[in-house]
Amino acid sequence: MDLQTFKQKVLPTKDKLFRLAKSMLRHHEEAEDALQEVFLKLWTNQHKLEACKSVEAFAMTVTKNLCLDKLKVKAPKHLADVTELEIASGSHSPHVSYELSNSAEVMRRLVDELPEQQRLILHLRDVEGYSFEEIEQITQLSLNTIRVNLSRARKLVRDRYLKIENYEVG
Repeated sequence: MDLQTFKQKVLPTKDKLFRLAKSMLRHHEEAEDALQEVFLKLWTNQHKLEACKSVEAFAMTVTKNLCLDKLKVKAPKHLADVTELEIASGSHSPHVSYELSNSAEVMRRLVDELPEQQRLILHLRDVEGYSFEEIEQITQLSLNTIRVNLSRARKLVRDRYLKIENYEVG
């Protein structure tokens, strides 16, 4: 694979790879570093890319594995900054903006508390919009396992969120 082909097939996946890395590592700078490492690995293993049916799926797999390796090495860090979840000012009253921001923070925390596999599958499906077949290629899990994990993750987040909301109301 030459440089031009690499640019055409791999570089367009940059945003998706970054979002996956950021969702797993939780910090912008760490995600950028991981993305650089991923592109370096992909470039040095460019001969493997030609044999792949989906270069994007392979790149996502490399990103996932690299992030998992980084997570094993470091201790858990604090939750992501809530400032990333800011709501455009002026579109809502301060009370509504606060409620929305609080709800987004609660949802982020609930998703962060999911087991790693469920969080990854939920991110790939609901945030990135990958098909089940693509997720199957990326995670190397069976289609049924992916569906079960996604269902359990959604149900767990929903139930915990409703429990928190009902507790706050009651």
